[in-house]
Amino acid sequence: MQALFQLSYSPTRPRMLQQRADVARPLILARAIVAPIVVSPPAVAPEPLLPRSRLPSGRANLASMAATTEWRASLRLADGSLDCTLRRSVRARHLRLTVDPRHVAIVTVPARAARNRGEVERLAQSFVAERETWLRRHLDKQARQREELAALGPLRDGGLFRFRGETHRVRVVASSERRRTTVSREGGETGDELIVSLGGAERRSLDGILEAWLREKARVAIYREIERHATALDVAPAAITIRDARTRWGSCSRARRLSFSWRLVLAPPEALETVVVHELAHLRVFGHGPGFWEIVASRRPDHRRWRRWLRDHALELHGALATDP
Repeated sequence: MQALFQLSYSPTRPRMLQQRADVARPLILARAIVAPIVVSPPAVAPEPLLPRSRLPSGRANLASMAATTEWRASLRLADGSLDCTLRRSVRARHLRLTVDPRHVAIVTVPARAARNRGEVERLAQSFVAERETWLRRHLDKQARQREELAALGPLRDGGLFRFRGETHRVRVVASSERRRTTVSREGGETGDELIVSLGGAERRSLDGILEAWLREKARVAIYREIERHATALDVAPAAITIRDARTRWGSCSRARRLSFSWRLVLAPPEALETVVVHELAHLRVFGHGPGFWEIVASRRPDHRRWRRWLRDHALELHGALATDP
């Protein structure tokens, strides 16, 4: 999860796409803070949906449309070949290009637009070729984020770790006298430290210990911001959950249920607060129109800065607690 970047085009709804492009509105799920999804009309529209007469019929049709399939393929682009994951999806309504650190890039093709792998690859080739500049730019940004993450090193005693936006050094102290493991934040001579004092019966790994501690810190920080801003916005969520979502920092359902990523506690407090305000604002406006952004700006005038910070550090935050070198 990583935070994802997407471009999309709907072969079935070109008029709506043009409207979205004209007003430069992001095609995003209402109520969710995710990495930005940028809509850009293609210079040449992809192939239209297959005529009904060319679609498989009967049981063959049901079988071919029953599941999402994916595979790796190499696309020939102007600046060199690029390995991508191609997906033929029954549920997809748009052609979609997603930058994902786990797959480099994912191209999703609606099942109705392509009967077989050959047609999927042909559509994907055309779609990505027209957006290569956009894709290469985000891949370069992703590479820089990997370098920053590598500089922190793996999670270990003496390693570096971000908490509340600041880099901390992790120190592990074993003590047979302690019954329970504790984690504390202290200021050291060379900077801030996270001190992990191991209990005598501790069996959890270092990442497990820190994740449990961070989840609780995230819960406290998120609830504190909700309490502070919900009253001012005159809203009340029905429920609040803390999770480890891979594609969004927060979300709001129509049932007024809010969900947040515990990894927000790794970011600066202002970034966490921005996500909380964003989701609370959806309890007033379930969409991302001008009225919605006015509400967000009324509580966090600098929300764009902190949304950008989350985009720029998404790979690092989602890679936190990794123990592999």
